[in-house]
Amino acid sequence: MSMETQEAMDDQGGNVNMDPYEPPVLAYDEVFPPLERPVEPSVGQPMAAFQTAGPTYAKMAVRSSTITQVFRVPLEERRYKEIDQGFGESNSMANQICYQIRMKTGAGIEMSLAKDQSLTIVITGKPDDVMRAKRDLINKLQTQANVKINIPREHHRFIIGRKGEKLKELELSTATKIVIPKPDDPNPDYIYITGTKEGIDRASHEIHLISEEQAKRALERLPIPHVYHPFICGPYNNRTKELSAATGAQIHVPPLSAQKDEIVVSGEKEGVHEACHRIMQIYEDKKKKTTTVSLEVRKNQHKYVIGPKGSNITEILEKTGVSVEMPMSSSTSETITLRGEQDQLGPAISMVYSKANSIVIDHVQAESWLHRFIIGRKGKNIDNITSSLSKVHIEFAEGSDRIELEGPPEQVEEAKKHLEQVVSELRNTLAFDTLNIDPRFVKHIIGKNGVNVNRIKQNYGVSIRIPTEQENSGEIRIEGSPDGVAQAKSELSEMAQRMENEKQREILIEYRFHRLIIGTGGENIKEIREKFNQVQITFPSAGKKSDIVTLRGPKSDVDKCYTFLQHMASKLTTENYEEQIPIMKQFHKNIIGRGGATINKIKDETDTRIEIPTENSQSNMITVVGRKENVQKAKSKILAIQDELANIVEEEVTIPAKHHQSIIGPKGTLIKSIVEDCGGVMIHFPTGNANPDKVRIRGVKEEVQRAKKQLLDLASKREEASYNEEIHCKPEYHRFLIGRGGANIRKVREETSARVVFPSARDEDQTLITVIGTKEAVKEAKGRLESLIKELENVAEIQINVDPKYHRHFVARRGQVLREIGDEYGGVTISFPRNGSDSSVVTIKGAKNCVDGAKQRIEAIVEDLV
Repeated sequence: MSMETQEAMDDQGGNVNMDPYEPPVLAYDEVFPPLERPVEPSVGQPMAAFQTAGPTYAKMAVRSSTITQVFRVPLEERRYKEIDQGFGESNSMANQICYQIRMKTGAGIEMSLAKDQSLTIVITGKPDDVMRAKRDLINKLQTQANVKINIPREHHRFIIGRKGEKLKELELSTATKIVIPKPDDPNPDYIYITGTKEGIDRASHEIHLISEEQAKRALERLPIPHVYHPFICGPYNNRTKELSAATGAQIHVPPLSAQKDEIVVSGEKEGVHEACHRIMQIYEDKKKKTTTVSLEVRKNQHKYVIGPKGSNITEILEKTGVSVEMPMSSSTSETITLRGEQDQLGPAISMVYSKANSIVIDHVQAESWLHRFIIGRKGKNIDNITSSLSKVHIEFAEGSDRIELEGPPEQVEEAKKHLEQVVSELRNTLAFDTLNIDPRFVKHIIGKNGVNVNRIKQNYGVSIRIPTEQENSGEIRIEGSPDGVAQAKSELSEMAQRMENEKQREILIEYRFHRLIIGTGGENIKEIREKFNQVQITFPSAGKKSDIVTLRGPKSDVDKCYTFLQHMASKLTTENYEEQIPIMKQFHKNIIGRGGATINKIKDETDTRIEIPTENSQSNMITVVGRKENVQKAKSKILAIQDELANIVEEEVTIPAKHHQSIIGPKGTLIKSIVEDCGGVMIHFPTGNANPDKVRIRGVKEEVQRAKKQLLDLASKREEASYNEEIHCKPEYHRFLIGRGGANIRKVREETSARVVFPSARDEDQTLITVIGTKEAVKEAKGRLESLIKELENVAEIQINVDPKYHRHFVARRGQVLREIGDEYGGVTISFPRNGSDSSVVTIKGAKNCVDGAKQRIEAIVEDLV
């Protein structure tokens, strides 16, 4: 174990921090999503060096629904160096970036600062989210390459292109950010490029090509196979730089990832000629003297041969003059090709194998439930290892009992020893157990805002893993000291057992009775709860005005309480029958009597509650509440008083039942206005099947006659307006009759005042159209509709020309576009030429108006496609 690692352990008293890492709860809506493919490396060519994401290791191939990745950002590569405390404890730029990326990707991110000022970052989540978060963190927290190139100002517009499209295309194809200076910029000739080394090289290459072509300088394209480009460039592009310096020519070598067999030379003609001559000499020389040898190296070791930003390949080229050609990362090939002079191939082979074996992969066996404790709160425990072993990559995969290690052999070995020691200590001090309960009880185990589970965690010092709603599982996992786990499980078992014996039942009690059951100051409900002290009785909130009362508790107690409340509600319903009696306002004082004597006498004799509206109220309704038979007695007494005081009569008028609802009006507004206009008469519409057309009117004789006349007038108008006739036409014509947005049928309705009813999807007869209104309006509307139908039945056939290249748009997806046009234009038939035919003739057949509309629609679609 290294000194630094030992010191880190000594700082903690030689013990592992038992606070586990707590990743955020994530949804398991995707199982084993595919990992992102890494960016294609450009190899064998220093000019196209690599931009790798963080450390030299690649992502582990372990597949899991949730993974944890740990990586470091060394001090020298940090973009922001102001952090001096853990993530979330300062407003530093790095912490803000972490927060933004966590919100964007949904991955959990923890960050801490090591003794050597490097950042240790722990990312947890679904593999795709982790990879995206890691990529964004590296882009934001690690420095990126950027260059500026000198391009004459007058060439900039050609690089930007029309409406900026050329620049956008260039940025997209090279994955770079290209900044063109503004006209007032102090350095107007400099263009700035930010991105990966490979992207910058490609963008710079393309920009220089555009510039050179616009300058109309000499430009030569040398047909040289890309495998010889590294020899022409030399290590670190030294050879092309020397050639450019000696000849004044610009030499543009495309990156190897482009697989382009040419080199472009531009500049003054003499310089270009000289540079081309020398380049071709190098090419011909290498073509004669070099040979190739193939090596088989495991695919997962290729990244170690490449090295950070292609540094290892550059080193081999520099020391041996041998080019290393790597297969693309998307290829399954494990063959590496070395190209160079015979006497240098041996040393190059040795270097390739040395680089390939410079990184090893190993693992430590550790139960998955221990992973959180190994990582520690905010990654503190794992940081003690990675801070001194900076090149080791450690990956935890949820559900796996392995911890994967990757890095230099000596550091991997050191990390493995330390992890095994930590795992051994945790196994000796921690235990876990599981408890299976009915998933329905999980939320009750958690408690409101987690109060139950948090209390148990605190009391016994354990960690409790509760399944999410999406998992629909009842398995609860408890982790901690053996005693704590046992006690926590015992308490959770008791809670689950108690819930198993509980029952929830709902009872419907009219909302108006709730306050009577609760009583003044809650006195009544207190007695009920004392009687059934094991039952939780919950009334709905005042805002809901719901009739549902919920009972929860032991099964037998809930059933007894339910029966008790049901009996109580039934009694309240019986004793609180309510009826409203319309009494003319001027007689209310007579019904009250002097000092309330009359109304009190009626209350006492009938055992009812009677409510009379105040003088200022517009209502003439007197409300009587009590048992039904008692309410009827009180009603008779009150009506008798009114009959004695006024000339009260009752008449019946015959009005067809079909007009009752329209005469009553929305929420009774129309009938209320008649009652008020006619001195408060009582108008009663039948509710049963007996005499459904008979309406009773009761009140002062003169007012009853006025009300009767108004009702009969309304009924007569309703009868006149309900005249109807029927029309039959094909269902496919209905859409055309209605028109787009209902324009056609709206015009008929506005000009005739008749209402046109088309059949609904549920009607048996789909051909039937009903016209309703006054007789004159119906006749006029029917005539118009019949004229339209006649036009639709007048079949016409036309032909139009549609370019064959657009035919597939209309017939694709089983002719969906054609079906939509047919439905919209009265079921017209549209025939396109057979597939493979060169004919442009399209035939449309149907009603003349529909055919014209379909033609215009097809032409409009074609115009949009051009």
